[in-house]
Amino acid sequence: MTIGIHRPTQLVINRAAIYHNIATEKSRLKPGVELFQVVKANGYGHGIVEVATVAERAGATGFCVAILDEALTLRDAGFKQPILVLGITEPQYADLMATNRISATVGSIDWLKEAANYLTGDNQLAVHIALDTGMGRIGFQYPEELRTATEYLESSSQFNFEGIFTHFSKADAADTAYFQHQLARWQAFMAVLPVRPKYVHVSNSATSLWHDACNGNMIRYGVAAYGLNPSGVELTPPFELQPAMSLTTKMVFVKKLPKGYSVSYGATYTAQQDEWVATLPIGYADGYERRLQGFHVLVDANYCDIIGRVCMDQLMIRLPHEYPVGTEVTMIGEDHGKTISLQDVADYCGTIHYEIACGFTERLNRTYIN
Repeated sequence: MTIGIHRPTQLVINRAAIYHNIATEKSRLKPGVELFQVVKANGYGHGIVEVATVAERAGATGFCVAILDEALTLRDAGFKQPILVLGITEPQYADLMATNRISATVGSIDWLKEAANYLTGDNQLAVHIALDTGMGRIGFQYPEELRTATEYLESSSQFNFEGIFTHFSKADAADTAYFQHQLARWQAFMAVLPVRPKYVHVSNSATSLWHDACNGNMIRYGVAAYGLNPSGVELTPPFELQPAMSLTTKMVFVKKLPKGYSVSYGATYTAQQDEWVATLPIGYADGYERRLQGFHVLVDANYCDIIGRVCMDQLMIRLPHEYPVGTEVTMIGEDHGKTISLQDVADYCGTIHYEIACGFTERLNRTYIN
């Protein structure tokens, strides 16, 4: 997609905030515990290569991604660290992964047997066995399946059994009953494991922040690196997370809207009195949700409502008084002590901040500071 560099709308990514969030968590880890930074989904919308660069400086020793192409992007950018693809990759790409020293997630012995047919020469594929302890997504479901898979790996020279892991679905909740249920299942799996591989990992951001006794020898540090609380507002992190993303634009058109005139598609908003209205060059094609009609932005420390439906490329706001074209508008971030957070936007949309951050499209120019 074309990047919009010739309009005054941008995502501003604060490298210093990302560094703080990673380095602080790294300092909390026990000796010998590694931090792999999760940079999937274009670094949760923050930029995969840029985030990886900061994470490397902050002490990350590896990376996690969701799909093979993200791992190849990191390799093409020159990163030499271990990279784990957390999702299931088709077995036909086993040789490509091995050639590029990219580790594969394995959820069944059938995958291993099929992948073996594609490995050539001396290529050996590093694999991490995924265990389904209650997430219900991917992975071995029963300890006996794990035992069979490890026996197969022991008998094959085509694979390097590099890691084993699971994923907790409620590590970010105050009620820990289901977390304890998953932990018990994890322990049952580990009881049948004859030899532990190099990496044993269960901790995403939430697990590492609130259940760090379970960290194993590696954590998969995700959303917290970007300054976002994994639990939303339910739990308080053990240290201050600094949000790394803000969204700003400028007014491109300002007018006085007469009483009785309507705004945007469907004429869903009609002025009840003469009002000053500004048009902003951003819309749902940029990932600024159409459902944000009625929400607000910040102008000169004033919360200004979004009026009428959000269009594909533009939206309108009601001003307290006339402002000149070119006046800066904060859509996410801080303005003279007032703040609009990603959590605020997510709450209004009835979703989670992950979705909002990841939903910003490539058309939005990303500017990096600090």
